Amino acid sequence: MRVRLFDIAHARSGDKGDTSNIGLIARRPEFYPVLCEQVTAERVKAHFAELCHGPVERYELPNLEALNFLLHKALGGGGTVSLRSDAQGKTYSTALLRMEVELPGHLAHLINPA
Repeated sequence: MRVRLFDIAHARSGDKGDTSNIGLIARRPEFYPVLCEQVTAERVKAHFAELCHGPVERYELPNLEALNFLLHKALGGGGTVSLRSDAQGKTYSTALLRMEVELPGHLAHLINPA
């Protein structure tokens, strides 16, 4: 079944210069393998294709059941020089949570209805 990342994870984002930093955290331990398998650096790069003009790095944090992404050259130069309305990447976490993934059917019952 296809779900938005919002249904199985939460996220935070910020900046360091012209690099956006997004933390993606599984809502339940059972969802972490789905994140690892399907939310790759390549998919995140494609998801932010219009905004991210550099490479995307992914780091796994299994003890936190989280992934961390660095999107280089994604903030129009960074907070002090960018003309973008979100020069510090605060909304990038929400944008990532709109990405869809395939959730195995046996995990569907773990999603809390909205």
